[in-house]
Parts: sequence; C-alpha cells; structure tokens
Amino acid sequence: MADGHSWIVYLILCRGGRLYCGVTTDLASRWAAHVAGRGARFTRAFPPVAIVAATRVAGRGDALSLEARIKRQRRERKRSTLHASGTPLDDAAITTFTV
Repeated sequence: MADGHSWIVYLILCRGGRLYCGVTTDLASRWAAHVAGRGARFTRAFPPVAIVAATRVAGRGDALSLEARIKRQRRERKRSTLHASGTPLDDAAITTFTV
C-alpha cells in the first residue's frame, strides 16, 4: 500500500433500517467508537446494529473516493458497489460486529 495502511470501507446497519458508510484502518476500534457514541454524528442519532459489509481497498484516497460514491447511491446499490470496488471481507470477519 502506498500509505502503509490497509484501508477498509464499511456499511453499518443502524436503528431504523438506515445504512451508514465509513472508512477506517482499524475496523474493530472504529466499531467500538460507533457503539460508544463517539464514531459519527449519524451513528449517535441512529445507533449501530451491525456491520453488514466491508471491503479492503488500496489506500486512503481510494477509500475516501469509494465512500463518497457509495453515499451518493440508492440504498439497494450500496452493498454491490462496495463489494465490486475492492476485496470484500468475508462474512465471518464482520459478523462479530453486532450489538
């Protein structure tokens, strides 16, 4: 990786059925921050339920670009765009992130 980190773009299912998209280099720490109410204003308003999808991308720029693209899409396309744009984390790696 150009910046020395492995970047992950993820989708969280939040209360009320809403989806939140974010980026991180440490999914476990970021999830803990969301659950504790320190992750993002959106997840304070709509508490997280589970990470439903995540994919690894080459670098920070790629991660931020993908996040922006996903946030502009309709709900039904978000997960497929995420999986088509990197190396998807398998379900076993993300199912531990639930409330």
